[in-house]
Amino acid sequence: MLMKRKQVYVALAAILILAGAGSLVALHEGGDGSGLDAALNTAHAADAPPPAPEVDVATVVSKNITDWQSYSGRLQAVDHVDIRPLVPGTIMAVYFKDGAMVKKGDPLFLIDPRPYVAAVDQAAAQVAAAKARASFATTDFARAQKLITDNAIAKRDFDQKSNAALEATADVKAAEAALENAQVNLGYTRITAPVSGRMSRAEMTVGNVVAPGISSPALTTLVSVSPMYAAFDVDEQTYLKYLSHDNKAAVPVRLGLANETGYSRLGKIASVDNVLNTSSGTIRVRATFENTDGALVPGLYARVEVGGGAPHPAVLIDDRAVGTDQAKKFVLVVDAQNHARYREVTLGDMFDGMRVITAGLQPGEKIVVSGLQRVRPGSEVKANPVPMAGENTAAQGA
Repeated sequence: MLMKRKQVYVALAAILILAGAGSLVALHEGGDGSGLDAALNTAHAADAPPPAPEVDVATVVSKNITDWQSYSGRLQAVDHVDIRPLVPGTIMAVYFKDGAMVKKGDPLFLIDPRPYVAAVDQAAAQVAAAKARASFATTDFARAQKLITDNAIAKRDFDQKSNAALEATADVKAAEAALENAQVNLGYTRITAPVSGRMSRAEMTVGNVVAPGISSPALTTLVSVSPMYAAFDVDEQTYLKYLSHDNKAAVPVRLGLANETGYSRLGKIASVDNVLNTSSGTIRVRATFENTDGALVPGLYARVEVGGGAPHPAVLIDDRAVGTDQAKKFVLVVDAQNHARYREVTLGDMFDGMRVITAGLQPGEKIVVSGLQRVRPGSEVKANPVPMAGENTAAQGA
């Protein structure tokens, strides 16, 4: 009985196995096998590599450039004049408006001239009196000369008349000098612009009494407008390389203001100081720039670039393409198989918005300029060609 039951169980198990195998074959051959195919496709997709990241790729630029060294400085007026009175008196008139442009010789202030007119008249009267005395002394001496020949006058009297004539002549010169001094003081009552430029505000107005002297307050200040100085400190290496020769005027200089991104004005070296500051290792340099529009004002912050040497070829890239790896700088170079390769580079200065690469890149190579954070060295990328940022600016500046 037990043997029969075992035979029945074995038969049933065989039937179930055959039925299951048939179902699998049916599913695989397309009956209702879509679920199995979806499962297999999902498994294959999980094993496939991720798609290549899309990045912007630009070609390295090669241009002829001139080396520029950047410095910070301040604008200075070529002429800066503190207007002070040279004679005491009361201010009678102010002829300019605050901030006005004036020309050399234009009137600025008038100090009460009446006391000085009287002084001139008095000095003129003294000159007339001195001339009258001199005329009399000269005539008297001439008579004494005739008398001395006949021994009709004592030698002592003759010498006195001769001395009186000489003193009278000297008194005339002294009186004329006093008259000239009085006229000069009278001229000082009318204060005029010593140079052309822009006025400051009037510190002393009508009715104020002023006094001469360096310790007295200035009436106002006057600064020239064009040209304008830019003063800056140059390092020792730049001085020795570009400015220590006789052709300093030929060294190009560019100026940019705080609200400008580039350098809008060209100038030339005006002077180099005669002593190098041993504490900072720099030497003071002044360059001149035309200021016909009046936009440059003394005291403004100035960005100055000093150029030198002959133009030479250089490799330029977008500064955003440079990555930092601890103390190293690198770019990702895209090869012919669209793989990103790590490349260490040596950076130079900025040139018209682009970074100069002194070592590590060759002209014509392609680098990743956007999307560095999505790429790992050695991985494949989907390159999107774009122009190198700043290329047009660099071409114009070259």
